[in-house]
Amino acid sequence: MEINNAQRALVLTEALPYIQKYAGKIVVIKYGGNAMINGELKAAVMHDIVLLSLVGAKVVLVHGGGPEISGMLKRVGKESVFKDGLRVTDLETVEIVQMVLAGKTNKDLVNLLENTGGKAIGLCGIDGHMISATKMNEDLGFVGEITDINTQPILDLLEKGYIPVVSTVGCDDDGNIYNINADTAAAEIAGKLKAESFISMTDISGLMRDKDDPDSLIRKINVSEATMLIKNGVIQGGMIPKVECCIEAIRRGVQKVFIIDGRIPHAILIETLTDEGIGTMFVG
Repeated sequence: MEINNAQRALVLTEALPYIQKYAGKIVVIKYGGNAMINGELKAAVMHDIVLLSLVGAKVVLVHGGGPEISGMLKRVGKESVFKDGLRVTDLETVEIVQMVLAGKTNKDLVNLLENTGGKAIGLCGIDGHMISATKMNEDLGFVGEITDINTQPILDLLEKGYIPVVSTVGCDDDGNIYNINADTAAAEIAGKLKAESFISMTDISGLMRDKDDPDSLIRKINVSEATMLIKNGVIQGGMIPKVECCIEAIRRGVQKVFIIDGRIPHAILIETLTDEGIGTMFVG
């Protein structure tokens, strides 16, 4: 759709209060799902992040990379095994996780942000012992449960004007490496940073009262109601851990938390810089 200059000016004017609100504030974005594997959507996400950064928001990008990990495991002849939605991670698998997440995926994203006009530096949870972890469950192998977050490396980069791009690989004091759930890590990082907002990109429109009815989207919900919806079975399956992460982020001090549909181009800008927004907003 073509718009004229007057319409462009109106769009910018309407965005001004939101730009002012986010100027100098930390926004943590958990990046995953279809928006990470679709080229057009990936480009839109990079543009959104760079724009937010250029207008003064301090953006932290936390990413997973499940499909790329599965692809590499398949290339080396190793089957992907999941238990309760988590990847069973033996010693060989965790080495591949580290290689893919902290290496290829992370640096590809840094490169894309730089080529889009941003300033980005890649980190993983091992850097500065940023994500300390312990083994969650013997049956899952080297799947980590976070014990501490050191946000200083992130803050140092933000202070210098960079976009930190964080891959969710953790470690312990004995030198073990752990595969960390990206939703969990992003929520805890946002909480520790006392971020203005935490945005979780998913492959659904948001939180639904009826998962089969797109018109039942819940646009705003407080944490107590969200907890009740889990208890009553309205929120089910893979949405439970995502919603629990959003609840945890609010409880840790994040001002606003959003689940948005990463399948929609420029979903981040629609959520942060418009009156209507998109997806579901969690509040305390």
